[in-house]
Amino acid sequence: MSLSAYFVIIWGAGYVASRAALQYAAPFTYIGVRYSIAAVLALAFALVLRARWPASRAQWGHVAVAGLLSHGGYLAGSHYAQYWGLSAGVTALILALQPLVTALIAARWLGERLTRTQGIGVVVGLAGVALVVAHKFDLGAITLGSLGAVAWALVCVTAGTLYQRHFGHDTDLRTSVAIHFAATAVLMLPLGYLVEGFRITWNWQIAATLAYHVLPASMGAYTVFHFLMRRGQATRVTSLLYLTPPVAALCEWLLFGVAPTALTLVGMLVACAGVAMVTRRGR
Repeated sequence: MSLSAYFVIIWGAGYVASRAALQYAAPFTYIGVRYSIAAVLALAFALVLRARWPASRAQWGHVAVAGLLSHGGYLAGSHYAQYWGLSAGVTALILALQPLVTALIAARWLGERLTRTQGIGVVVGLAGVALVVAHKFDLGAITLGSLGAVAWALVCVTAGTLYQRHFGHDTDLRTSVAIHFAATAVLMLPLGYLVEGFRITWNWQIAATLAYHVLPASMGAYTVFHFLMRRGQATRVTSLLYLTPPVAALCEWLLFGVAPTALTLVGMLVACAGVAMVTRRGR
């Protein structure tokens, strides 16, 4: 399995795992617990491998800021949007704007020129995502608070991705993720206690979702994503996010019996076509 395929599958399935976790835990609390465990594991991993730590205080700060944006801010916003009733479909569609926003920013300020085919592919991919999640729209659940939360998530994940690419491109990924996780845990644990009363119900479902989110997701998928960002164009890599809603739809079908509609299947094909257009080289 390629790194790109691993990232898409794990990230997409993470939507379903989050849906299950939020039935038993408040968002800040769950994120705080998840990242506390991940930080301990990532720290041990970095120490055993004698990974290189940031050389200056400024570099430590840059890595921490990137982590707070791409982990803490993103997950807090997306989790609270669903916690406040925004459907998974609308949440996924809004967050799927990231490749489009990234393309505009990268072309304007990072000097990453998009070919005509790539530009069309960004739009085609977003259209495919819209078709995938169309049947999940619940306009009655859209509130100002939930929209604000998911918009915050979109801003944070886009800013964090580009910030890490610009300021943390020469840091060791093994220590970077440890700092990301620790900074997120330090922020989220107090928020979980002060805002939510540290509400979490300990059961096998929480244990299972934590195991999934900590190991293959946090330790695996996020590391792979940052690795791919260092090797490829920002727009090309973030376009892989278009494939995560189709994966989430398939996981939802397998775990909850929600069969995909014909429109969903068409949307999957369209999203794949859009990603192919963005990731291919040439005009």
